[in-house]
Amino acid sequence: MVGVPKSISEYLEQYRELFKRKKGFEIVSRFITGLILSPNKTLESIHSQQFWSEGKGIKRRAMHHAVFEAEWDSEGIMPKHREIVASEHKGRGEEVISLDWTLSHHEKGKKIYGVKKLYDYVEGKMSRYQTIVTATIANREVIDGIELVVQEPSYEQEELNYLKMTRRESYDQMEQVRERLIELFHDQKNRLANPQKNRNCRRYSQTN
Repeated sequence: MVGVPKSISEYLEQYRELFKRKKGFEIVSRFITGLILSPNKTLESIHSQQFWSEGKGIKRRAMHHAVFEAEWDSEGIMPKHREIVASEHKGRGEEVISLDWTLSHHEKGKKIYGVKKLYDYVEGKMSRYQTIVTATIANREVIDGIELVVQEPSYEQEELNYLKMTRRESYDQMEQVRERLIELFHDQKNRLANPQKNRNCRRYSQTN
């Protein structure tokens, strides 16, 4: 890949304001080009296919830094994207918004954020994957994504273990009681926010 195709470059230019450094934006543009055109979507593979016309190759670490660590406005990406999508959908008739979730498999990704091990009913075995929630908007002419959320990893068991380990039969100071009630309140609040939490875990919180 000798550069960023014109069609991709012109579209990405709408997001230029979210990036502080021009060089970082150029590297991210190359990475996105790789995501679209490369048969292998890993950063290592995308980087290996790049040809840098300036004569001095950009190390893979530099691409990793530009994509995952550099100071660009990650929180502003989706609002900006929805702003762009909204302008493209005006005047095209009735719109339909679709919400869905899918599994992104990472069999070797024990340390990847959001990856968990659960039973895969499609494959009929235990698998590691991220749960990805998607939202799209469509009309008769075009379909666009308007949101993408990777489900956060569950620390339910770790939280339950902490509550068990710190349990006391009695408390000498009112401040200790207050801190314990706050811990249990937060635990109960998190479980109520997710109705799929284990009922036994919830019952333990209520009785301690």
